[in-house]
Amino acid sequence: MSSFQGSKINPATFNRSQIKFYLFLIALAVFMIMPIVFMFSQSLKPINELFLYPPRFFVDNPSLKNFYDLINVTSVTVIPMTRFLFNSIVVTGAVVFLSIVISAMAGFALSKLKFKSKGVIFEANIIALMFVPASVAIPRYLIVDGLGLTDNMLGHIIPLLAMPVGLFLIKQFVDQIPNDLIEAAAMDGAGNFTVFRKVIIPVIMPALATVAILAFQTAWNNTETSEIYMNTETLRTFAFYMTTLTGNLENKVAGQGIAAAAALIMFVPNLIIFVIMQSRVLDTMAHSGLK
Repeated sequence: MSSFQGSKINPATFNRSQIKFYLFLIALAVFMIMPIVFMFSQSLKPINELFLYPPRFFVDNPSLKNFYDLINVTSVTVIPMTRFLFNSIVVTGAVVFLSIVISAMAGFALSKLKFKSKGVIFEANIIALMFVPASVAIPRYLIVDGLGLTDNMLGHIIPLLAMPVGLFLIKQFVDQIPNDLIEAAAMDGAGNFTVFRKVIIPVIMPALATVAILAFQTAWNNTETSEIYMNTETLRTFAFYMTTLTGNLENKVAGQGIAAAAALIMFVPNLIIFVIMQSRVLDTMAHSGLK
């Protein structure tokens, strides 16, 4: 990184010292986009190109047959692909909405409201950040089973609402809001909910967008709840179904095209939500402020 010292980053006019940055960023961008291009190409390859050796990176004769085969494979199992997609959409929508509401309200309470043990609660949240999901799989199963949520859509949703990182981000963001602003609103007769809705929410929109992205990716890509809590096939999500594709197909090579088609369906919503929310974060950070 010493070679970058003295270079002008984002100057008003082009400077030759920028060239090293452009070369580095272009190479990094190409490296990161290659798996996406390969997945897109693989999903459009006809069966004869899947068997080519050595394999080709790009598709020569694109075809949508893999997507048709994906639908036919699910029809053979009696359960249509749309059922798995519907489950994923419902679970993801519920998790994103509830995660935003819970993280925002809890972050506001832990930051600005006065009550006993709020320090202990926040410290417990910090400790929860240290645990990987696999380490709490058994306790979570016992809780979900004890609540009678196995083979229930709520068994997908409730375990995913535990987002310590979301609460941490919101709380740290609310900490930056001056207490004078909240006290001024209180003097005007605003209650805690009014302060939260009209003062806190507009300011913490960047943090809420970040929580939405994290919650969406966690719920949309989640396979754990389908594996552990769901015994009924019709209650499982598309992410879980995608992991079983190549294993259930007799021809593993031909199954790679179908798996790539399913992976593309999984990837596109992630890309769309990230682009939308990223724009929202940048726009809010640029135009929001305390007045």
